[in-house]
Amino acid sequence: MKHRINWDALGITTSIACAIHCAILPLLLSSLPILGVDIVKNAWFEYGMIALAFLVGVQALSHGFRHHHHQYTPILVFTVGILFLLAKQVWHSLHIWLLIPAVIAIVSAHVINFRLCRIRSHQHGENCRH
Repeated sequence: MKHRINWDALGITTSIACAIHCAILPLLLSSLPILGVDIVKNAWFEYGMIALAFLVGVQALSHGFRHHHHQYTPILVFTVGILFLLAKQVWHSLHIWLLIPAVIAIVSAHVINFRLCRIRSHQHGENCRH
């Protein structure tokens, strides 16, 4: 039996994991620097999480766009979310104010994409290849 990956569910999970990392992890793991471990303010880890969210999102949204709904709304909402995540890396003093709309936008993009992919009566244009 062939298993299919639900990229939207994975994208939502990745976004929520990023939010937990950015919001809760500093509160719970504030003693890690004493032990020499610093993933809270590790730029490589932050960019890695952003890259993971981006790659999963691109896979999910491009699949939904090409094979199901042909609508740009999820892509635009996702792009706004990724831009907020990148802005969070530049303007550290606004970290939480940029993180919250970023996570909301990215999760919303995946939810919109998921719902659009589940519409059974979607129409395909003449240039549709499936």
